[in-house]
Amino acid sequence: MGVVFHLGANLMPFVGALYGWPTVLGGWAVHLFNSVLAGILFTFILSRPIFRQQATTVAESVAAGVVYAAAIGLVSTGLLLPISMTALGVESFPEPLVPLPGFLGSFLVILSVGVAHVVYGVLLGATYAVIHEHPWTSVESEAGT
Repeated sequence: MGVVFHLGANLMPFVGALYGWPTVLGGWAVHLFNSVLAGILFTFILSRPIFRQQATTVAESVAAGVVYAAAIGLVSTGLLLPISMTALGVESFPEPLVPLPGFLGSFLVILSVGVAHVVYGVLLGATYAVIHEHPWTSVESEAGT
């Protein structure tokens, strides 16, 4: 997801600025931290019995990951971003996020955010499915310990 943010619309300095660290490095640091927390929450949610029964295949886990990532995207950009901007006293962005005017620039940002969350969801769901299918304990038991 971060790669899409970084290469798609150069959003990493903006992500870092939301946490008071307006650099590419700051954006990557806080974004990776948030991604890990989101992944842990996804694992916690999907490991609950009611959801575990709904995600028994890789495809179902990937679908759950995409839905979860879309929800994160909607909450983060539709709720947390405006709250953060208000808390920081920012009424508008100081400069365009991408060097393209008007609708084209806005479309590129929206497209980058959407694609980034879909990529994150696919990877999150697939990783969960693989780890869930082959838990660490099975590696130890296969080794005879």
